[in-house]
Amino acid sequence: MSKFTNYFKESYKELTQKVTWPTWQKLQSSAIVVMVASVIFAVVIFLMDYAFQNILTAIYSL
Repeated sequence: MSKFTNYFKESYKELTQKVTWPTWQKLQSSAIVVMVASVIFAVVIFLMDYAFQNILTAIYSL
């Protein structure tokens, strides 16, 4: 049981004293970058899906 409590004490100490947390502005800019990248990936995947759908429809209609 002492190993279990020691683990939580050390984890709390590390999270509060040793970890460098980002500032609010840096967190916001990182979130915006992630959202923009996600939208770009979604659009690319949509375009690939649309192109393959049209190609396969043309092949199957032959």
